[in-house]
Amino acid sequence: MIRHRIPAAMFNALATGSGGVTALRHLAAAEHSKNLLFLHGVVTAARDNGHAGHSLAQTAYDLLAAIQEQSPDAVDDVLRYPTVGAWAGRTLLAVRRGEPHAAVESARLAAVAAAAAIKARYPCTIDIPATECVVTLPSLGQAVVPRHTGVVLRSGSGGAELIAGRSCVLIPDSPHVDAPGWHGLRRIHARSGDAAIGLLIDDLDPHRMRSVALAPRLTEAETKHWQVMLRGAWEILLKNHAAVAAETAAAIRVLVPLRGLEHGMRSATSRETFGSVGISAPTEPLAMAISLAHEVQHAKLSALQDIVQLTVADGRRRYYAPWREDPRPVSGLLQGAYAYLGIARFWRRQRQTEDGRESLRAHAEYARWRSAVLSVIIDLLHSGQLTETGQEFVATMMGVARGWQDDAVPAEASELARLAAVQHAERWRIRYGRPPS
Repeated sequence: MIRHRIPAAMFNALATGSGGVTALRHLAAAEHSKNLLFLHGVVTAARDNGHAGHSLAQTAYDLLAAIQEQSPDAVDDVLRYPTVGAWAGRTLLAVRRGEPHAAVESARLAAVAAAAAIKARYPCTIDIPATECVVTLPSLGQAVVPRHTGVVLRSGSGGAELIAGRSCVLIPDSPHVDAPGWHGLRRIHARSGDAAIGLLIDDLDPHRMRSVALAPRLTEAETKHWQVMLRGAWEILLKNHAAVAAETAAAIRVLVPLRGLEHGMRSATSRETFGSVGISAPTEPLAMAISLAHEVQHAKLSALQDIVQLTVADGRRRYYAPWREDPRPVSGLLQGAYAYLGIARFWRRQRQTEDGRESLRAHAEYARWRSAVLSVIIDLLHSGQLTETGQEFVATMMGVARGWQDDAVPAEASELARLAAVQHAERWRIRYGRPPS
């Protein structure tokens, strides 16, 4: 057992909106420890509560330990998969609360062990619960099985198969491709020189993200579109935003497709699933690059707040956020301010690389978000809902945002930014009956 702390220099670097790869690895280690505690908690809580699923959960836990002795990388790869932590955290709560489905959910630890066994080609046999004719193996994919049948995984050096009654689903040697009865999680990747990024597209796992906007399974054509967009976005990040590119590659492992909006893109991260990002299909590489830069900020702050408390209980107070159409609690306000600190930094650099109308757009985006972030930071500092550490963190953010206010921006871009801000504030005022702070 180790206690995770954030060194002062790293904390200050994160507070500027950056942090770097070293900070991301530090945060990822803490998230991994949290998920290991959840995993252990599922087994012990199921045992202590006398759940029917305890026996299978304990068998799966012991199997994971045995595989770890032989193939630690395979176990580590599965346990760091974002949906495993989400499932473990939710299941631990369900078991402790005595919810009806808790016994079945705790037994799903068998699917985690099965995924590790397949990756390690470890010889074993284990029962796995199925839900509505589907068995989900985190980080690998899903198998479709007959209804009302038990499912058994058989794994070994020659491969793996799922036996369900008289049916058999062979797991492909490359499990990220489709096969009869099997839907694999597809991979997309991009490389430029020695810099590379690889993402799994998770459009199957039921724990991939808490969102009503989850997109259905992608077609092959849609997957190819994501591949093209990622390559273009990666080129933009490497060329103009090297630090963001490095943090993205270090932090993001999984892409969760979301349904699109009528205007613009939708993106999201979840505190439960560190390492994954939800994005709707981008129409251009620049939009994907911006979304990745935005969501990496959320990932960093969410992981940091698992170690350091920055805000106090929200209560009923709500605040105006210039990037949202709804009032936000102080925790959400801080998340938005931190994300848009990153977006302002993105446009601050991007505006130097654009020409013509795109240059005007980039200057206007920078002008709008540097001002918006500064105004929200002031609200945060006067909210009375930051801890002492939170005050220190946001004060550092303030120093960065204030330092940008003197940057020269063309008059036309400044006016476009001002009009956009006024229109947003007016819509908010009409809807909620009072002007923003």
